[in-house]
Amino acid sequence: MILITGATGNIGTELAKQLAAQGIAFRALVRSPKTIEGAETVIGDMSNKNSLVKALQGVEKAFLLTNSSEEAEQLQSNFVEAAVEAGVQHIIKLSQFAAAKNSPVRFLRYHAAIEEKIIQSGMAYTFLRPNLFMQGLLGFADLIKHTHQFYAAIGDAAISLVDIRDIAAVAAITLTQPGHENKIYDLTGPAAITHAEMAAYLSAATGQQISFVDVPAAAMRPALIQAGFPEWQADGLLEDYAHYARGEAAGISAAIVDVTGTPARNFASFANGYATFFAA
Repeated sequence: MILITGATGNIGTELAKQLAAQGIAFRALVRSPKTIEGAETVIGDMSNKNSLVKALQGVEKAFLLTNSSEEAEQLQSNFVEAAVEAGVQHIIKLSQFAAAKNSPVRFLRYHAAIEEKIIQSGMAYTFLRPNLFMQGLLGFADLIKHTHQFYAAIGDAAISLVDIRDIAAVAAITLTQPGHENKIYDLTGPAAITHAEMAAYLSAATGQQISFVDVPAAAMRPALIQAGFPEWQADGLLEDYAHYARGEAAGISAAIVDVTGTPARNFASFANGYATFFAA
């Protein structure tokens, strides 16, 4: 049996859809009763290890993903401990590109800590380390639609963004096929592009002039707070963007095509497919 966490989030929803489309039986961990097509849903709380042990009974492979949270490291630690207790054999963890225990980016440190905990547990592991999600721009769709601009503190640094549909495709294969045990996959798009180039692709896709405006980090933080991000997350995102601005997220990996047999989607494909979200 397969269990997936985060089944109602962006990546989890896409993963559940792909598993269901392939007719693969799976269990989805949810916090409250809900229906997920193709899934056996099971109630569990990431902060309650006993509920996780119960949800993981009979599970051989588990996909570990939690929503962005100040307690994410503790919640994932709970899950790993519960998986060991329940006899799970293999965890596929959604990590992050450049995860490292000595990183100045808090999110990269926590992912590295959980990776190490999984390795030390003795379970088989597969770590999926995606770069910045293309679909992350959807969070700024209204801003782009109404102002034809978007902002970040990144300068002209390039990032090898990745489409979440490709992340889900890799996750589905690692959950259902052998040969991916104890592997680490960096997941990127086929090219590293700047935010100005993203704006150009969005302009071409929508037929409207869309611009990227680089801003200093000092201006980005209050904008994130005003947009509703809690302080811890705003500060973490600033660390992320400083990491991007240093050119540390420009590497390109062939893992998506190597695992799935299909080339990774490029940003032009994303822009064309989601153009209606950004067009006024």
